[in-house]
Amino acid sequence: MRKARLSAVILTVLAAVSGACDRKALAPVAPAGPVTAVEPAPQPVRGTLVFLGDSLTAGLGLSKEQAFPALIEAHLKSEGRPWKVVNAGVSGDTTAGGAARLDWVYRQKVDLLFVCLGANDGLRGIPVAETERNLKAILDRARREGSQVVLAGIQLPENYGPDYRTAFAGIFPRLAKAYQVPLLPFLLEGVAMDPRLNQPDGIHPNAQGAHVVADHVWTALDPVLRRSN
Repeated sequence: MRKARLSAVILTVLAAVSGACDRKALAPVAPAGPVTAVEPAPQPVRGTLVFLGDSLTAGLGLSKEQAFPALIEAHLKSEGRPWKVVNAGVSGDTTAGGAARLDWVYRQKVDLLFVCLGANDGLRGIPVAETERNLKAILDRARREGSQVVLAGIQLPENYGPDYRTAFAGIFPRLAKAYQVPLLPFLLEGVAMDPRLNQPDGIHPNAQGAHVVADHVWTALDPVLRRSN
């Protein structure tokens, strides 16, 4: 009789344990919390690159993203080189206007200054000596501020006369040599006078032309940027 009672007790306990296990197995599992993606730590900016220019730099007739300085910035980012790029192009600007804006430009530290001014001087027939004097002021300021410089040259259409065109074109290599800065001989190399690469005005590059300009500018900029890393 005692054995029967003991067996009944054991069976009751086993049944209770089995039921608890079944209930535990069937109980809904609480969902895990949301998975938060871990963003990679941003790389520190290696320096500031400023494009000081006119409408060719500002990207007249193009969106902000299509202007050649923005294309240079995108290329740097694609290579994991986080430079801060500032498009300081102002449509209609002359070398005098660029020199007058230097206080604004140098409100920040400028590691590399790309100077592409002079087109509007030439188109307005401003005396060559005046244009050269303004560019010297820009280069002198960059030197005092400790900025590296790349200078871009401009060539004028043939209808401006051979004497003025020759004198004007001579400004840029002369200054590059005097200040020992890299020279991009002609900003619009491969783009000027090509209707496929210019807007209807025949002066300002279209989106496709801006890519050609950016590739051309990159050849002069990249070696300087690498030395600055």
